[in-house]
Amino acid sequence: MRAVVKNGIGVFHPQGFLDGNNAPVMMNMEDINITAKLKVNMLLISLKKVIFFNHNGIDALAKVLLKLRAEMKVIVGFCDYDPNKYKTIMGFYKHNINFSLFQDIKVAELFSSSLKDEKKDILIYNEDPSQRSTMAIELFDHGHNPIVAQSKDEFNEKRKKYSNYYAIIEHTYLGLYGQQIATRVTGNAIIYTLSNFLDTEISTSFNIEYHTNSLIVGFRLFIFDAYKVISLNIHAMNFFAKLSTTAAEYNATIAFVGMTFEKTPTSFKNELEDSGIIFFDQMDDILKDTELLKELGASSVAASKNKRQLNKVLVNELPQFIDATISTIAMMTGAQATKDAAQIQELNLSNIDEPIASTIGFYGDIDGMIVLIFPKSLAKKSCELLLGEESDSLEEILDSLGEFVNIIGGRLKALLEDKSISVDITLPRTFDSIKTFEELMNEKKGAQVDLNFDQDKFILFLTK
Repeated sequence: MRAVVKNGIGVFHPQGFLDGNNAPVMMNMEDINITAKLKVNMLLISLKKVIFFNHNGIDALAKVLLKLRAEMKVIVGFCDYDPNKYKTIMGFYKHNINFSLFQDIKVAELFSSSLKDEKKDILIYNEDPSQRSTMAIELFDHGHNPIVAQSKDEFNEKRKKYSNYYAIIEHTYLGLYGQQIATRVTGNAIIYTLSNFLDTEISTSFNIEYHTNSLIVGFRLFIFDAYKVISLNIHAMNFFAKLSTTAAEYNATIAFVGMTFEKTPTSFKNELEDSGIIFFDQMDDILKDTELLKELGASSVAASKNKRQLNKVLVNELPQFIDATISTIAMMTGAQATKDAAQIQELNLSNIDEPIASTIGFYGDIDGMIVLIFPKSLAKKSCELLLGEESDSLEEILDSLGEFVNIIGGRLKALLEDKSISVDITLPRTFDSIKTFEELMNEKKGAQVDLNFDQDKFILFLTK
């Protein structure tokens, strides 16, 4: 099975059944070697003629695609599927996908660097806000005019005028742009979802490294959506009590929402409350209480007692951090970037007017934290596409800036992947209070790079 190439996109067309036995046979070494010599910027596997597939079948083909991506530095993924197949694949990987999904070739071509032609109006919707933002930025970068629907209702209303759009994108996913471990909400809370019976397995299924890095970048409110939890045993109780103790070291808060104790001893609740966990009956009890949300999410962000030192391994990758940041901001604003030499020092904000700070953590082969300091004027320009209009609302700017910084993190992840450096990234933390941010950065040393986007000064700070 060799790829058919058109407009810089190579497409494989398997037929029939895909499972763990026959999928590898479809892609033999001769096909892989021939494909590796093709001049393409995208390699896809079409599911149009596939009658049935299972997780093992998709996984086997995905491994071949990822091998080709590493060798050829191209976008890889699947295309030509119906909504049910899309839902099935997303279910296989629980939104942690490192390849892309394009609903058809027409949509894939919009993201292909070989086809930057006339500007087209594209309607976009994805339930994941980060995906909506990623698609909008990528399409904008390719010269198109993305119209982003912020809700399913808005999308359904806009799509009625389908003739207004060159393409309508719904069942599409751009891989290698981050991970959906948790959901960021207004107020800089992170929400984790729990379900079923909680026992000792929670200690292995919960991503403690991700959670710890979220604490390091400044998140201070963690909400566990426990509506679907049936009960928990003493092992799970001890895990959450320990998690709360760790949170206390950062002045962070852990809350449970929707947890019932019909099948769980009420003494467990008492133990958890004694450890510092708070309980709410409804999600709105916390999310709709602006003052409470602000109080819990903006607790003192005093850094961990264990100071982590910047090391040579991390500094060596500084160019990747700079490239990911400059390319994204320059593309969104149209501004030309200049930069000063990096300095190893404590963070200095003296040159930034009305600074707005955002942090994002990364961990894996290397680990650390990226700090981005925007002047308010540049933050507004950078977020205009995602908002669909100019806005002076700090709340709207902060929400959109979080999505924008998430895209920078995703681009960084892809750049590092090209160098065989594997990392995962946290959700971005944005700060409406520069005082709170300065508490987090107290005495931290890092590599500071001062950038200029036309008249707007900007700081990138890489630290541990």
